[in-house]
Amino acid sequence: MEQVLSKYENQITIFTDYLEEYSDTDELVWILGKQHLLKTEKSKLLSDISARLWFTYRRKFSPIGGTGPSSDAGWGCMLRCGQMMLAQALICRHLGRDWNWEKQKEQPKEYQRILQCFLDRKDCCYSIHQMAQMGVGEGKSIGEWFGPNTVAQVLKKLALFDEWNSLAVYVSMDNTVVIEDIKKMCCVLPLSADTAGESPDSLTASNQSKGTSAYCPAWKPLLLIVPLRLGINQINPVYVDAFKECFKMPQSLGALGGKPNNAYYFIGFLGDELIFLDPHTTQTFVDTEENGMVDDQTFHCLQSPQRMNILNLDPSVALGFFCKEEKDFDNWCSLVQKEILKENLRMFELVQKHPSHWPPFVPPTKPEVTTTGAEFIDSTEQLEDFDLEEDFEILSV
Repeated sequence: MEQVLSKYENQITIFTDYLEEYSDTDELVWILGKQHLLKTEKSKLLSDISARLWFTYRRKFSPIGGTGPSSDAGWGCMLRCGQMMLAQALICRHLGRDWNWEKQKEQPKEYQRILQCFLDRKDCCYSIHQMAQMGVGEGKSIGEWFGPNTVAQVLKKLALFDEWNSLAVYVSMDNTVVIEDIKKMCCVLPLSADTAGESPDSLTASNQSKGTSAYCPAWKPLLLIVPLRLGINQINPVYVDAFKECFKMPQSLGALGGKPNNAYYFIGFLGDELIFLDPHTTQTFVDTEENGMVDDQTFHCLQSPQRMNILNLDPSVALGFFCKEEKDFDNWCSLVQKEILKENLRMFELVQKHPSHWPPFVPPTKPEVTTTGAEFIDSTEQLEDFDLEEDFEILSV
């Protein structure tokens, strides 16, 4: 067993040595919408990277579904990458992009609560247990490897049970992001007499009649995931510049992707090399302590991250963005129009109106069940309440 687990142990490249090679250059490193000048901000850069929550394979957690695997080594890497992208969204939502982490320093209570969302227990809303079992509704057996879009669909459905974070999760279809649908999903009614008789649809229509600059009365924070296929067997070089531009956007949550059956969480780039957090380290399950806190030492990558040439990336990826307020989404739309839609071969499309040949857009809602979300997805029979959706998968070898 140990030999099997050792196969998935992380082979760390010493990133600091890598940085030394460029220490006399003026190159910029981009990490999730923030730039660092390599020549003068090396320690700041490494601190920014280590502050990201790092989720890896774990062993010795309670068996998934009661009788399933008690480790995700060898099959859970894309699920862990999805957890990392979502965790970054929650950090931006509650603590802000500029929040930083220091070892053994007391952190805000929101940080501990975010961390507890991802513990390897069936009663944690984004645990490996919840994600694996929700994947059954996407046609994936427990213990089967996921692709980036499958993980996106799973996160979208699990978020319906997460009242604390209250995220609107939008996963684009057919390489197309529809502004009208996102506004419809993220506009929420304030509890006031003025809007008591209005529906979200009428409110959206009212906003649209006033022009695109009209704002919703309240905005549900948006996690936007854009699954893409950027080539057939390898990434088409024509997409490289646009792909890198996405890491520069202040709304960036990075990208899910990697190599066949080998998933990574990409958080930035230096030149033509992508910087990523690697989940392929197997650690022992960590639970809450008697005081209700979580020892977070193993949830931050204090070793240096890895990098890979962007042209070695498998063409099946998923981009992530977080828009806490409506103005953030409007700004993202402007950046996409300026940086992505200028290309002759566009990485994805951004349209104002819902395409007429598509089925009507209905914002997802939590299924009507009397149990908690955790108990609900313990019963795979009830997963039929969700619609199955086609997805892109990283190619198997």
